[in-house]
Amino acid sequence: MRHRTKTHSFSRRQGPRVALIRGLVYSLVENGRIKTTLAKAKEVRRHVEKAVTLGKKGTLHSRRLLESRYPNPGVVQTLVTDLKDRFADRAGGYTRIIKIGHRDGDSAPVAFIEFVDYKPSTGATADEPKAAKKASAKKTASKKASAAKKVTKKASAEKSKKKTRKKQSTARKTSRTKKKA
Repeated sequence: MRHRTKTHSFSRRQGPRVALIRGLVYSLVENGRIKTTLAKAKEVRRHVEKAVTLGKKGTLHSRRLLESRYPNPGVVQTLVTDLKDRFADRAGGYTRIIKIGHRDGDSAPVAFIEFVDYKPSTGATADEPKAAKKASAKKTASKKASAAKKVTKKASAEKSKKKTRKKQSTARKTSRTKKKA
């Protein structure tokens, strides 16, 4: 029976569960959008909505409550200043959950949780990560190519050593048979 069960345990004890939720709240506040499982998104939504509501009050007491729940000064500052201004005229419902399918490994339902006014970055900033990925891909490709060359050099060196050993062993065998005869 699940009487009076309001929260998800995620098969974790209290300490790891609190750390998980704090980390997800930090990521959502800092990035505006995160990708996680549907159950975690639904649980994090509760915490983020309450945190934004406390941040909107802007009082010293609400700031101290936020700092006790989320001991990250940068996140608390963002909640009290930036998100307070963004959601000043909104009376709740600061986040949305978008289902995006199932994860490949374990077929768990995955979703985006984002603030309702979230806009993906566009323009040059969106191209920079792509350029960085291309550059890193080129680096890894060149590293793989140089590693392959080293492997082929080692393999060819080993093959030539084996050939010389075979020649030496056959030469010894022939010399032994000549001595016996």
